[in-house]
Amino acid sequence: MSKINYGLIVSDFDGTLLTSKQTVPEEVKKAISEYVSAGGIFAVCTGRMLASILPQVRALGLKGLVAAYQGTVIADIESGRLLRCGGFSVDDACYVCTVLEERGEPINVYADNIMYTTLPADDKLLNMYERITGITARHFDGKMSDFVRANGLYCQKIVSVVGPERKQPLYEYLKEIMGDRFEVTYSAAVLVEVSPKGDDKGMALKFLADHYNIPREKTVAVGDNLNDLPMIREAAVGVAVANAVDEFRAHADDVCPSCDDGGVACVIRKYGLS
Repeated sequence: MSKINYGLIVSDFDGTLLTSKQTVPEEVKKAISEYVSAGGIFAVCTGRMLASILPQVRALGLKGLVAAYQGTVIADIESGRLLRCGGFSVDDACYVCTVLEERGEPINVYADNIMYTTLPADDKLLNMYERITGITARHFDGKMSDFVRANGLYCQKIVSVVGPERKQPLYEYLKEIMGDRFEVTYSAAVLVEVSPKGDDKGMALKFLADHYNIPREKTVAVGDNLNDLPMIREAAVGVAVANAVDEFRAHADDVCPSCDDGGVACVIRKYGLS
């Protein structure tokens, strides 16, 4: 019978656990099952909304906790009960929206499992995002900052969906002017994201380790993008899938095969089981 080496493995979802064809390889499912059966804790930490990730982890048969919105929200998979629900103050959310509005950038606001957007319903990038996440946006034509304030929205995350050529300039701009107040990152070729300060995947991994009483030196994290960086820094071992962006790979302790080649299964067998 397999024995546990590292007791907690936390994986990103899109581009890490999930392949480019939006599936989880059978070999990954098998490795997760073997690891969990041996007593290991396997958890998903994603930038997705809770409403988007819950059906996915339930379909995988996972139990325990899942972290959504970069860790801003942590919930029990089976019941959906929230153990943690962070978010922006109304003033802070309005400030972030105002900065994006002044640059003429599109805005997605996520508040209690509803995605509000200033993008038109036929926007191709938004439509792709909706298909992948399984979430349909609610459209708003005016200033998002006014909408947030008028409705007192408690926002977990604010995102700008932009073309790949605009992602890096927008990220660098937001990082410079608000990186000391908020978490500014990106998680895909078209997503620049802002979260409350301290609400990142590193915090989520620490929360999970504390919840399961697993020492930090027995934790592993695996991801593919810049928003996963706090998570691999917090873990004892940080692994990048081969398809990870260069900015992320440079900080990883190890590199495993790509998401399409079942990289998470390799991580489980290399570090999780002895």
